[in-house]
Amino acid sequence: MTSIEGKVAVVTGAGRGIGRAIALDLARQGATVALVARNASQLEEAAQAAGGAARPMPTDVRKRDDVQRLFDEVAATLGPVDILVNAAGVGVFGRVVEFSDEDYDAILDTNLRSIFMTCRSVLPSMIARGKGDIVNIASIAGKVGSATRAVYCASKFGVVGFTQSLAEEVRQHGIRVSVVCPGSTDTSFSSDPNREGKSRGKMLSPADVAYAVRTLVTQEPNSFISEIILRPTQKP
Repeated sequence: MTSIEGKVAVVTGAGRGIGRAIALDLARQGATVALVARNASQLEEAAQAAGGAARPMPTDVRKRDDVQRLFDEVAATLGPVDILVNAAGVGVFGRVVEFSDEDYDAILDTNLRSIFMTCRSVLPSMIARGKGDIVNIASIAGKVGSATRAVYCASKFGVVGFTQSLAEEVRQHGIRVSVVCPGSTDTSFSSDPNREGKSRGKMLSPADVAYAVRTLVTQEPNSFISEIILRPTQKP
């Protein structure tokens, strides 16, 4: 395993759930972590849990100007980004005939468009330095469709396709772009009807996803794991 001691990492969705677990794990491995989400109080709490190895940077990753300000601040205060983890995500579920335009925009802007904007922001520096790791958190819902999840699945299928294409675009520059597709994970997606009746004790934990991300960013430089599909041992 390659050490990430002293590397600069940016983690979106870092205020709670999977993103928070990833950010704290990277901080424990010695990275300096920019914690990114909209909720400032959640970021402050996560920064305290990281023990000084993380900096809260409240940002709405759905907005281009906010994303630009974020990476300008990271470059000025922490240095060039070595690791970008896109874990920000929202889920709204329901039948297509009843789905609102507002919910559609919120899902696509958060789950997919934000990834495009953050990747576009870090890539020039990574290409110039000939190295970098980008990890996008998708979902099993990015591999298999299911009822009442059409828009959510569309966003996650988009994440998988975007990641695969970007990986081929930049791998010659020494940049690794990977996607993690977790199955049922014990987070706050309580409105998902597909979770009704499932046992939380059998679900993945956010720490399981964080471990997968750690595996990706600590690979030896000549190896490249492009995709991890992560499932609970037992069906919840």
